[in-house]
Parts: sequence; C-alpha cells; structure tokens
Amino acid sequence: MPKRKLIAHVMNQSKLVCLAPQTSVSAASRKMFERKSGAVMVTSGTRLIGIVTERDVNFRVVALGRNPETTLLSDIMTKSPDTLPFDAPVSEALGMIQAYGYRHVPVEKNGAVVGVVSMRDLFMEVKQELEDDIHEREEFMFGSGYSIPVVAH
Repeated sequence: MPKRKLIAHVMNQSKLVCLAPQTSVSAASRKMFERKSGAVMVTSGTRLIGIVTERDVNFRVVALGRNPETTLLSDIMTKSPDTLPFDAPVSEALGMIQAYGYRHVPVEKNGAVVGVVSMRDLFMEVKQELEDDIHEREEFMFGSGYSIPVVAH
C-alpha cells in the first residue's frame, strides 16, 4: 500500500480559517461555523502563531463564563502549535494525534500555514485505505484468472 501525502489526499484546504490574534472569539466562532471547521489558525501575515479549536472555545471561554465578544483569540490560543510539513505521510499525522491527543494539526509549507488536517480527515483516509486493501485482496483471491473454471455437462 503506497504512503499517501497529506496535501494530495487528506488536508482540507477548504476548511482553513486564518484569523488575526486580535479577533474576538465570537467572530472566530461565526467563521468556523460558516466554514464548517473545528479550528482557527491564528496568524501574523502567513506565519502561524497559534491555534484555537472548538474545544478551546468551550473549555476556555464558555465553561469559564468569559464573554466571547471581548475575549480575543490571543487570550485562549495554543501558542506555537506543532505542525506537519506539506508532504508528510499520513502515518506521521496519525502518530502525532495518537501521541498528543490532537484533533487538528496545522500543515505548513515554506513557513506558511497552508491547511489543516483533522482527526476526522485521517479517519476517513485510513478507512479508505483499508477498504482498498480488502478489495485488492478479494480481487486477488477471487478475481478472474484465479478460480477453477466450471465445466458444463
């Protein structure tokens, strides 16, 4: 089974949301809702400086009774988050998620954030690879050329 690259098969660029650190949590939540994204990349220009996830909003704002209109992303972001390189294999992302409990991992290329890979994206990739593997094995075992021909009498 060939190793697939994040950018080609897994990374979801359409869900990439980049906002400035002075953006309110409320505005960021609306943007995440619009883009159906579970995380916001906090950037300075194209440089990633932090990440805020839906769990951060829940645990660091809502659960503590903070006002999402006045709380800024810079107040609740995880600073300098771990990232994956643009061409990292899926196994590297899975390893990070397993080792650190991440649900979203930013993807960088040449020092700029270019996407995000989520636990859900990786699950779908692994599921597809397993289904492909099963199909290939079934084709090998039961496909044409590998069975005994039936002779009609």
